[in-house]
Amino acid sequence: MTPITLTSGYRIRLAEPDDVPHILRFIQELAEYEKLAHEVTATEARLRETLFGEHRYAEVLLAENDNDGPVGMALFFYNYSTFLAKPGIHLEDLYVQPDQRGAGLGKALITCLARIAVERDCGRLEWQVLDWNEPAREFYRSLGASLMDGWLTKRVTGESLQAMADQFEATR
Repeated sequence: MTPITLTSGYRIRLAEPDDVPHILRFIQELAEYEKLAHEVTATEARLRETLFGEHRYAEVLLAENDNDGPVGMALFFYNYSTFLAKPGIHLEDLYVQPDQRGAGLGKALITCLARIAVERDCGRLEWQVLDWNEPAREFYRSLGASLMDGWLTKRVTGESLQAMADQFEATR
């Protein structure tokens, strides 16, 4: 993707390996805001491997300006819709540094991601938002996003993930 210059003077571009320190900092800042900093185990080495290694699990759009460098990001990856028989994009994290908010960077990042989804023939763009984060919920509503009533997110991690995987052995 060729970097895109916005009318506000900011640019949006795909991240490169040298951007990993910025990406980790944004992840840590977002986790702090979401009161989940204790869950961050990401390291620069792990991000470099999973974002830019042999198998790339996700991509990152960065918003930046000449004075401050990267000031926001949208980290995303593919999912798949069996109903549409098409890939989709899942937005994992959308983050703009607090002192940069209000300049339209969040909207620019997510609408740029929507453009990427259309260009890549994806059937949908999805993400999650914390139920208590009313500013984010209102922002997404203003963009036309709808709440997926009836759907609850389930997750297994760490020891629970290992225990679930171990159950497979019992089926053999």
